Amino acid sequence: MNQDYIKPDNWSIIEEGFDVDRVKSSESLFSIGNGAMGQRANFEEHYSGPTFQGSYIAGIYYPDKTRVGWWKNGYPEYFAKVLNAPSWIGINVFVNANTLDLFTCKNITDFKRELNMKEGWLSRSFKATMPNDVEVLVETKRFLSVDLDEVGAIEFHITPLNGGAEITFEPYLDSSITNEDTNWDDKFWETTAVTQNGNQAFIEAHTMKTQFHTCTFMESKCALAGEPLDIEPKVTHLETRIGFEYTTKVKANETFSINKFGGYVVDRNHDKKQLLNAAKAVLSQAVELGFDALLNKQKEAWAKIWDMADITISGDVKAQQGIRFNIMQLNHTYLGKDATLNIGPKGFTGEKYGGSTYWDTEAYCIPFYMATKDQKVARNLLEYRYNHLDRAIENAEKLGFTNGAALYPMVTMNGEECHNEWEITFEEIHRNGAISYAIFNYYRYTNDYSYIPEKGLEVLIGIARFWQQRATLSAAHDKYVILGVTGPNEYENNVNNNFYTNYIAKWCIDYALENIEKVAKEYPSDNKRIEAKVKLTEAELEQWKAVAGNMYFPYSEKYQVYLQQDGFLDKELITVADLDKASRPINQKWSWDRILRSPYIKQADTLQGFYFFEDDFTTEELERHFDFYEPFTVHESSLSPCVHSIQAAKLDRMDQAYEFYLRTSRLDLDDYNKEVEEGLHITSMAGTWMSIVEGFGGMRVKDNSLSFDPKIPEQWDGYSFKVNFRNQILKVDVTKEETTFTLERGSALTITCKDKPLTLKATESQVLNS
Repeated sequence: MNQDYIKPDNWSIIEEGFDVDRVKSSESLFSIGNGAMGQRANFEEHYSGPTFQGSYIAGIYYPDKTRVGWWKNGYPEYFAKVLNAPSWIGINVFVNANTLDLFTCKNITDFKRELNMKEGWLSRSFKATMPNDVEVLVETKRFLSVDLDEVGAIEFHITPLNGGAEITFEPYLDSSITNEDTNWDDKFWETTAVTQNGNQAFIEAHTMKTQFHTCTFMESKCALAGEPLDIEPKVTHLETRIGFEYTTKVKANETFSINKFGGYVVDRNHDKKQLLNAAKAVLSQAVELGFDALLNKQKEAWAKIWDMADITISGDVKAQQGIRFNIMQLNHTYLGKDATLNIGPKGFTGEKYGGSTYWDTEAYCIPFYMATKDQKVARNLLEYRYNHLDRAIENAEKLGFTNGAALYPMVTMNGEECHNEWEITFEEIHRNGAISYAIFNYYRYTNDYSYIPEKGLEVLIGIARFWQQRATLSAAHDKYVILGVTGPNEYENNVNNNFYTNYIAKWCIDYALENIEKVAKEYPSDNKRIEAKVKLTEAELEQWKAVAGNMYFPYSEKYQVYLQQDGFLDKELITVADLDKASRPINQKWSWDRILRSPYIKQADTLQGFYFFEDDFTTEELERHFDFYEPFTVHESSLSPCVHSIQAAKLDRMDQAYEFYLRTSRLDLDDYNKEVEEGLHITSMAGTWMSIVEGFGGMRVKDNSLSFDPKIPEQWDGYSFKVNFRNQILKVDVTKEETTFTLERGSALTITCKDKPLTLKATESQVLNS
């Protein structure tokens, strides 16, 4: 049974009623961020119940020493982890010297938490009877500023209801934090200074080993009954903590309020010797603006984000809420301002996966950012990999590859591999293919070829060298094979000839050869520089061609399908429909041995190849493979439903496409995988966007222009989305009766819809009947 406590709403995530068993899940679901930092939705006031505290700063990590039972050559030395950062959100509240703590309150009513997606803020309100029988009303609001992205702001109101009370606010900073996820219980932070300046406080701290220097800061202002209140605070000053106590007497039904401004400055953006001054400067800017003005700027910033990124759905509130939740969390995680950052699968919502970069960025996220931001944002994501090319070559060398062969890491912060499960680190090498595919996808969509001669071709060459060396000429098949791999389906390890891996390896080599030839002809100066650097020879290129031209793909004549890998048909082919529901999810109920011997597929594997390389196969071939593999797919990866939704829509199976869409869009809201308390599935949220735009909208790039094949689920009255295609903004509105295309920005754009060409002029709309 999936959770079902989030209230359906077009523009908000709403929880009503307090339940201690939901606290950690809600801390994930109501997480906030601004690209530079993020935090779980922990309470501002003290909470003694089960909680997962988490505040995170983009790009700040620690190399947690690898811990495995049996060390193998080639293992990474560490697993990089985004660190739980010094906390600035805390505001202890004392009523007649008793601590306000929802876990110990006698009676809690009217509890409501809201994450307003349209305007970018989080609020909470409740009435509670404390152990000392004082009844209070609490109302809070907080946000992380998009404009001043080093700053967050909190507004906290408390009103005694059944009599007057003496109330104390104690806003504080605390650097004595730990990670939920740690291998050796290392000390991650070293606090170097705790200082105050009037109502301002600062904690300077740096990470151990990586030496990232930070300054956490705060300043607070109090009010009584809406009037500013100047209270001399009592200071509590410890080695790793500083708090200010503001105490006043409050009448019944009178409101005591505090506005707290806090956040981080880091030496990724400032001189580490000037962090205190930088903190004072940004804090002064925030306080001078004040909470309300800063909130208005927040609303304006989010209005700009939504103007381009929003997808509207009419007639289905849960579907609408799901897609907006996904779009919002993607923008919480990455806004494209900093080219040195990337997108972690949990974003700022938890610590699983270390907050690191996976192949998810290239396979799932780049299409979203290309279409909803300026194309430079997507180019930054490509450049992130170019900047790590030398490390990718080092990673390959550690595994025995030579001559500039590059193996990009499965998990990374700085280009070094830091994933230490052998079946992933050494075997899930298909991730290399996604890096090359993203370069192709970027050029296909933006028409910006300049990236390839300037940077991308070197990446393509390093990856092609890897695939050529990784393949083996099989005497039995008289073809090249790729042995000992893990495909996208991680419920299979150490298999031979995974179809997707072999196919993308061949494609990578062919694509590299194609671009070597193009750059040599059309970009002579870049070609000369690249030739001097990579030292390609004709003999080596002939080896590449031999591998790509004679790659082995396992195939079943009986079923007329490519096999996921050698031996797939040796399994006991019992479909998911015949699997005992008590066994689900199998990754939580079965031994790994049993999973490996089963036919069950975690996510699109062979079908991932059909998604990437759709034009290489007929619709009939897609249908045959979909019908063969989907019945064995348990969709226990967050990356699974979106690909299947897109393909079901292409096959006109709209009920199935809708079911998969709802699963991908509400994966976290409804906690399909029973793990949302660990954090959200950020990168798969980009797949949710694709399931509407590429699935229902049928958007493709064909013959160097946009093509659409719009379809609409029976449950919807209509939907709309915008895409930025080569700096032209196209809006698509789909109803059951017609599709309307409007060129909102640009001079002229020619597209096709259901194979019919349309030329749009500036601000012009054209309508096609369904």
